[in-house]
Amino acid sequence: VQLQASGGGLVQAGGSLRLSCAASGRALSNYGLGWFRQGPGKEREIVALISRSGRFTDYGDPVKGRFTISRDNARNAMYLQMNSLKPEDTAVYYCAAKSNAISSGIYYNIADYGAWGKGTLVTVSS
Repeated sequence: VQLQASGGGLVQAGGSLRLSCAASGRALSNYGLGWFRQGPGKEREIVALISRSGRFTDYGDPVKGRFTISRDNARNAMYLQMNSLKPEDTAVYYCAAKSNAISSGIYYNIADYGAWGKGTLVTVSS
């Protein structure tokens, strides 16, 4: 599966952005999905994860209560709604997919994700 993230940009603190991840090549419904980010000088970290079915989600502590992950298997897409953005949210955001996922599975090991999009830059100004 090939992934492409979009929707990044420059936003003021307190603002919102919605990221999209479009898939091609294979049905996204067969994959566990996640959003990850890498800020300047930082390691890549989990932002949000979602199961194949979409019923189960989890979030990194820094974004809980502010970000919402969702997926639309019919459209072969995943989304990340980001509200109340902070300067520390500035990073390149990546979408990724894990194959051989069970319907209810949430996968926390970044190394398990075999397909990655190129990333979209989110910059939050103070």
